[in-house]
Amino acid sequence: MDKKQKKNQIVEAFHFRHATKKFNPNKKISSDDFRFILEAGYLSPSSFGSEPWRFLVIQNERLREKIKDTSWGAKGKIMDASHFVIYLARTEKDLKYDADYLKDHFTNIHEYPDERVEGLLSMIENFQKNDFELTDERRIYDWASKQTYIALANMMTAAALIGIDSCPIEGFSIKEMNELLREEGVLENDSLSISVMAAFGYREIDPPGKRRRPLHDVIKWIE
Repeated sequence: MDKKQKKNQIVEAFHFRHATKKFNPNKKISSDDFRFILEAGYLSPSSFGSEPWRFLVIQNERLREKIKDTSWGAKGKIMDASHFVIYLARTEKDLKYDADYLKDHFTNIHEYPDERVEGLLSMIENFQKNDFELTDERRIYDWASKQTYIALANMMTAAALIGIDSCPIEGFSIKEMNELLREEGVLENDSLSISVMAAFGYREIDPPGKRRRPLHDVIKWIE
């Protein structure tokens, strides 16, 4: 496949992708295809390579029912979708410049030498205090949460490229969903917090064509 064909394939996938409101409950994503979608999220970029996320694949019917009853945005989707993912963002406990998670991540995952780890943590301290002013728990959570959306977007695009539908979901109370997930024991003593959710599967009906603002109103060239 040459470059032009690849570009056309990608653009066609973006036209195909839409926020699917109704999934076909009888069509399931194959294990191989969903592993491909998860890999797109797993390999996504993150600030300082810190991977400030966790992806929960919710296939348990009992838990899906609880989520449906807690999240108004999940109603009509979660029980019919083939796969349902909750994106968790790491909190201040793991992402503040002096957190054990960061030191362990750079030391044991990236295998950086001690002096590089110290320099990197010092850089993150300056970044958090001065550049992005990540000076409280909520701001650090928001920083991590924004990064989960990179993984979310990559997974939705990967899905669209192989003809699989998706729907990002923000229709929930962060407090109530965290309470549910805390009861399920998946927040690791509040080192994690819900960021966003997404349903994956196959559409029940075809959507109308996309409508967007004029290109010249969205893109401005400064030369």
